[in-house]
Amino acid sequence: MKIPAILEKILLKRGFTPEQIPELFSWDLKALPSLQKMNDLNNAAKRIIQAMDQSENIGIYGDYDVDGTTSCALLYHFFNILGHEVKLYQPSRFTDGYGLHKSSIDQALADDISVLITVDCGITNVEAAEYAKTKLDLIITDHHKDAAEMIPPAYAVVNPNRRDEDDDSPLKVLAGVGVAFSLCLEIRELLLKSGKDCPSLYPLLQFFAIGTISDLAKLTPMNLTLTRHGLKQLLASEYPGLRTFFTPEEKEAGAVLSDKVSFNIGPMINSKGRLDHPELALNLLTTDSSDLAYHYHSQLVDCNNERKSIQNKVYTEAKDQIESEYDENHLISIAYEPSWHEGVIGIVASRLVESYKAPAIVFTDAEDKGVIKASARTAGELSIFDCLKQCDEFFLKFGGHKAAAGLSMKKERLPEFKKKMNAILSEIPYGLRSVQDSYDMEIEVDDIDYQLVKSLELLEPFGQGNPKPVFKLVNARLDHYKLLKDIHVRWAFSSQKMNRKVQGISFNYVGSLGSPAPEYIFENQDELNPQYLCTLGINRFRGNESIQLMVNKVILS
Repeated sequence: MKIPAILEKILLKRGFTPEQIPELFSWDLKALPSLQKMNDLNNAAKRIIQAMDQSENIGIYGDYDVDGTTSCALLYHFFNILGHEVKLYQPSRFTDGYGLHKSSIDQALADDISVLITVDCGITNVEAAEYAKTKLDLIITDHHKDAAEMIPPAYAVVNPNRRDEDDDSPLKVLAGVGVAFSLCLEIRELLLKSGKDCPSLYPLLQFFAIGTISDLAKLTPMNLTLTRHGLKQLLASEYPGLRTFFTPEEKEAGAVLSDKVSFNIGPMINSKGRLDHPELALNLLTTDSSDLAYHYHSQLVDCNNERKSIQNKVYTEAKDQIESEYDENHLISIAYEPSWHEGVIGIVASRLVESYKAPAIVFTDAEDKGVIKASARTAGELSIFDCLKQCDEFFLKFGGHKAAAGLSMKKERLPEFKKKMNAILSEIPYGLRSVQDSYDMEIEVDDIDYQLVKSLELLEPFGQGNPKPVFKLVNARLDHYKLLKDIHVRWAFSSQKMNRKVQGISFNYVGSLGSPAPEYIFENQDELNPQYLCTLGINRFRGNESIQLMVNKVILS
């Protein structure tokens, strides 16, 4: 394909060489590195095939987030096409907590499971693996950091981030759902080699795409290609649950963009696990009934709305805490309130990062008296995992990766922990531990047209490692603005040359750190010469399409 000049210019500025650029647009599955080059993968696949041949009971145990849920669904449908029924398990965030537990093993044993496969969890659960050792065959598939003192003594441990995997392995960027997909590929290859039939796994890439984008896995050329193929199938999905996420209007538009996954599908799947037990979302993704799928989906809509309400309340209270102690030397946002809902503290931490351009950790009370637990999110290039690892003497539990982590600790140690985290961050250059304002290129209103916006969609899907292009809008006249729900702003810009017009919107703008008041900008724009950092997209509403800017920041000269 001929790559539009503007995209080539953006990618060259991002540091890609002319030779690397074509890879970013590739749909060629045959050109990908092998997804099956991981320790223990072959052992795991052989044991699973043996279990199927001998009609043993197989269990799938997945984390309660989107990555874990899509991983469970992917394996469920894989075994379904092979004609082998499996039992699905997910823990409750509140009664069980993250990861694999002895109680999980006991439940599997009660169900006569002889092979238990974890997805998106297990790499740090040494004690549970030891407990399972003489009771059943545990196969761990995970992608999180191998941070425990030893690799769990399971039958097989498949994880591209195992301590003994190659440092330069291209598979290190796989989400949990990607590791699960690799396992399916290995099983299929062994079945075909033995003369048995195994249908194509291509439809399973739909779950790969949702889990990969939602878990913020780095979109390298490999993940980009696989995710593109998954997104392409969603509108005509054979899985009833996936079809429920799309309106007739979206189906008519003919393409699924990454924003749909990031801001709608992912949060919807996540919502139930954030408030109580995640099984409703898993039921949606595994049902073969359209009627049941729409029933489950309507329940998730209600649950997601409740989640948003709770989240907004917690964010407001956390923000008030940060504001009360904020100064120009702000290194990290750390907030704690005993009553905050555990299921939303991760999202609140992410919003605090957006608000204060610094890493954030949000605590609430755990079930055990005197224990608090937290979700942490990074900012910029900082590895929050590595920072927290330097504080592991404080933690009762700890795990995660570069961008996000979870932990628990004794409540009385919080002041000491805050002091140490500030000390660690004070030694790290500001540019590495903060969200930096950057843009790909300058544009004017006259440069914005459908051809430009459509060409940007060729870079899809966007996400970690492949961010949506950011433009600095210059020489734009602010004709008027409108406040929406007192916190969002709708902007109306025109050019100073051709009088071309374009609409823009900023969400959660009013009251955010460093955001000048729209009234002040409008009344003083000739002196201030405002510039707008924004992304471009197409707003589709009731059959109509219009170009829209998402205004992320206003810069005053």
